[in-house]
Amino acid sequence: MAMPPSTRPRRLLPLFLGLFQGIVLLFFALFVTYDEPSVQAKDTNLVANQVYSTFPFFQDIQVMLVVGLGLLLAFLPRYGFSALTHNFLLLNFSMQWALVLQGLLHHFHYGQVNLDLHKILISEFAAVTVLISVGAILGRASPCQLLIMAACEIPVYLASEWVIVTSLGVLDVGGTITIHVFACYFGLGVSKALFRATQQPLHPKEIPTSRSDLMSLVGTLILWVFWPSFVAVLCQPGDAQHRAILNTLLAMSASAITTVVASSLLERDGKLSLGHLQNSSLAGGVAIGAVADTTMPPVAALALGSLSAVVCVLGFRFLTPLLGRKLMLHDQCGIHNLHGLPGIFGAAASTVAVLVASKDTSGSHSSQLSPIGGNASEMVEGQWGDRGAGGQALCQAAGLAVAISASLLAGLLTGAALRLPCLAQPPKQLCFDDSLYFKIQDQAESPGPDSSSEEGALALKE
Repeated sequence: MAMPPSTRPRRLLPLFLGLFQGIVLLFFALFVTYDEPSVQAKDTNLVANQVYSTFPFFQDIQVMLVVGLGLLLAFLPRYGFSALTHNFLLLNFSMQWALVLQGLLHHFHYGQVNLDLHKILISEFAAVTVLISVGAILGRASPCQLLIMAACEIPVYLASEWVIVTSLGVLDVGGTITIHVFACYFGLGVSKALFRATQQPLHPKEIPTSRSDLMSLVGTLILWVFWPSFVAVLCQPGDAQHRAILNTLLAMSASAITTVVASSLLERDGKLSLGHLQNSSLAGGVAIGAVADTTMPPVAALALGSLSAVVCVLGFRFLTPLLGRKLMLHDQCGIHNLHGLPGIFGAAASTVAVLVASKDTSGSHSSQLSPIGGNASEMVEGQWGDRGAGGQALCQAAGLAVAISASLLAGLLTGAALRLPCLAQPPKQLCFDDSLYFKIQDQAESPGPDSSSEEGALALKE
């Protein structure tokens, strides 16, 4: 007996997730094991110290991604349940998918993959790119479309990261280029291809309320507090990690203050824009990632945080409306302003930092841990090895070009694939609405006691 048309979209999500989880279970059963316990007490103590030094950072990052980012995306008044739940679902899906791919590509030795905390951490870094990219199409895509987007983005991210960090030797300990820039332009590419060249009019359910804006602002504060852990976790413990924490704190502090100044000056009545506060306060953390562990003066971190906040505020005020009119580009959460523009600015700052550091006879250099193990600065002898400071600066610029071009092309192709009718893209009248995906007990928060069921039936029929 054929399945009624109205139930097919609802059955697609559990079918896809169930099949995926079954494949991951089979892969883990056959190939994944934990590292062999150390025989010598000295090695055991070394492993314990590594775990105890990494796990607090790992917990901070978990809070950032699950709570902070989830609340930041909850600025849509009728899409809060979906924003939090889809963010949580995509984090777990992308992390497991990245674990499988990285295990096959980098860690498959003698027929098995040895799992440890570092591999889980790197997989969550890969998942961050998906969580950022989704912001461009938040509220206008179905869960199935988001999962397919994640499945396509993770392998492209891993390939581009290998080219940027391992092949080109780009120094980017905080993921400014490899994570933020890549995720931004992948999401914009998906948005452009998914919605084609049509103007996306303002939806009545897009307008935030004071309650939803408050939740989003709380998410911003959580992200702001824990961001130094995100930047510093891959640094070598010691001086480099200490510098990364201090530089990130200074950059984000300056970013928060400068956001208030810039937002107040741009508004005619001098009031603050909540959208600016929710996003631009974090711009310093995005920009500082590429240079966080370098030996630069504290004033440079403050300046970088201030300038990145200004760039972000100006992007929201002028660039987003311009891109919407000229390129018909839809960016629901303004990821171009928070991740793209500060990311490019931070990449440019990294090239300057390399050239300035070349004059330092102390031999300072980045000490980033490679995602596939080891130290990414092993190629450095004294400072930049045979390539010199000029060569390293060119590599920084080349890494930025690779991140933008690869992510944009892959995003366009992924967005075109997401237009398949079987992926159940929600109709315009039910975008930004939790009632399409959740049983909401409080009917006062749904579109209406009578219209909700009617709209839902119409959406499923379409």
